[in-house]
Amino acid sequence: LSAADLMTALLFRYFRADLANPDYPNNDRLIFSKGHAAPLFYALYAAAGKVTLEEILKLRLSSSPLEGHPTPRFPYAEAATGSLGQGLSIGVGMALNARLDKLPYRTFVLLGDGEMAEGSVWEAAQLASHYKLDNLIAFVDVNRMGQSQETMYRHDTRIYADRLRSFGWEAVEVDGHSMPEITAALEKLLPLSGRPKVVVARTLKGKGVSFLEDKEGWHGKAVPKGDLEKALKEIGPVDLKETGSIAKPENLRPTRPTGRPVPVASYRQGEAVATRKAYGQALARLGDSYPEIVALDGDTKNSTFAEIFAKKIPDRFFEMFIAEQNMAGVAVGLARRGKIPFVSTFAAFLSRAFDQIRMAAVSGANIKFCGSHVGVSIGEDGPSQMGLEDIAMFRAVNGSTVLYPSDAVAAEFLVEEAVKRPGIVYLRTSRPATPVLYDSSEKFPIGGSKTLRTSASDRATLVSAGVTLHEALKASEILQKEGVAVRVIDAYSVKPIDEETLKKAARETKAIVVVEDHWFEGGLGDAVLNVFAEKPAVPIYKLAVREMPRSGKPEELLEMHGLSAAHIVRKVKEVI
Repeated sequence: LSAADLMTALLFRYFRADLANPDYPNNDRLIFSKGHAAPLFYALYAAAGKVTLEEILKLRLSSSPLEGHPTPRFPYAEAATGSLGQGLSIGVGMALNARLDKLPYRTFVLLGDGEMAEGSVWEAAQLASHYKLDNLIAFVDVNRMGQSQETMYRHDTRIYADRLRSFGWEAVEVDGHSMPEITAALEKLLPLSGRPKVVVARTLKGKGVSFLEDKEGWHGKAVPKGDLEKALKEIGPVDLKETGSIAKPENLRPTRPTGRPVPVASYRQGEAVATRKAYGQALARLGDSYPEIVALDGDTKNSTFAEIFAKKIPDRFFEMFIAEQNMAGVAVGLARRGKIPFVSTFAAFLSRAFDQIRMAAVSGANIKFCGSHVGVSIGEDGPSQMGLEDIAMFRAVNGSTVLYPSDAVAAEFLVEEAVKRPGIVYLRTSRPATPVLYDSSEKFPIGGSKTLRTSASDRATLVSAGVTLHEALKASEILQKEGVAVRVIDAYSVKPIDEETLKKAARETKAIVVVEDHWFEGGLGDAVLNVFAEKPAVPIYKLAVREMPRSGKPEELLEMHGLSAAHIVRKVKEVI
């Protein structure tokens, strides 16, 4: 009820959309960042004639798309919201998309005053100002009520307005229950150019119902059945059959270049190339083939090598600066409007954005994340820069794909596989240059693996990927000279993993040893263990990082943490 007047004025006077076609490219977009206001969101579309009374009475039932917080199961929900502080970032992504495609739609975002405490809101606010997104319009519903107590600044709209102005926004304060003030604010703001805009509205939670209005203790609670008649009487008569009309948008087609085939990069077997560099080169190459690809980076592009794409296709590269939560949220907005965002930074820093990544999966967003500088093998930069949780984190995301190339050729092909794979895909790239193992004619299907050493007399199987795969290959050569044959599998697809090849190895060898530059918990070793969870076939051992690392040379750290060829040899001898 606090935002009902704001959103009614917006939708039925200024919003432009063809509601018969929710995905129409020219439609204005509306995001309820305060997702707990979902009943209002659905009621607006009921008032527009797109939700029936029978449908709205199924709110929050498992058979209904009208969930407790909006998700794209409801066709007018742009993205999943309700984990607060994310809607403005998604709005920034949609506003950037409109500019990229030269489309006239505006993006409107409803924020609650409680979520204005979230840092990601201010990350989004400063980036919107940096990119001068005058097609982005926010509303802040300042009703002073949080879930458990008053919000930080209660009803002081001036504080919110001044802070947003200091971030470069045009702000207007209004009484959020005065239609003349709301419409006057929008009349002033909408034509302005060169900066994002915001309506900061003083409102009352439970407006219009005396026993609810501005009272604590009602967050997320329905009116008791015995009080319903009283509440409805105070609201006044409502014609449930009357619907409002929403203006139709302009009819403009998106401006999108056509793709063209580009030859695959050529690498010589044996040459040393970092997979992070191969990622950057592949992304730039594929940018010509797939005009939907956009690249986002968090001020690490000279390390992730996203700079190659930025130099080649600058209009589809967006610098997100050091604000990883916002970067992930912006990617959701771009993805929901048809782009294929590639988001890159150090793997360790993606952990800051885990909630945004989790919610991106709820939104069904098609995003590719690339984390570089993984494991202790990054060396001297030390533990703050070492991605050691990233495989576990991305494996835990519903429907995700996790890929871990061990050489430049695998990286080249896996980037393209990521483009073709819908949903959340994570690419793990390494800092050190490693020898090219594969010929450019090799294929790397998702869910596959490569068996690099095998014989009929294999005693054990080494499973690895990335930097430690090269250590496993060295170990196999040492063992071979000592008369011990071992199988070596490159598990480049961590999720989904190649179960068939692993089960074959379990039938034909006496033990499996997994070697990974990742924490002991949740990584490749656990992915292998899951294959045999119901029926363990052979002993499975994990060599992984168990103690807090420190700065040092990469080879020193691999040795220190038991991941070097010498340690692998010792472990194989122990288990056989």
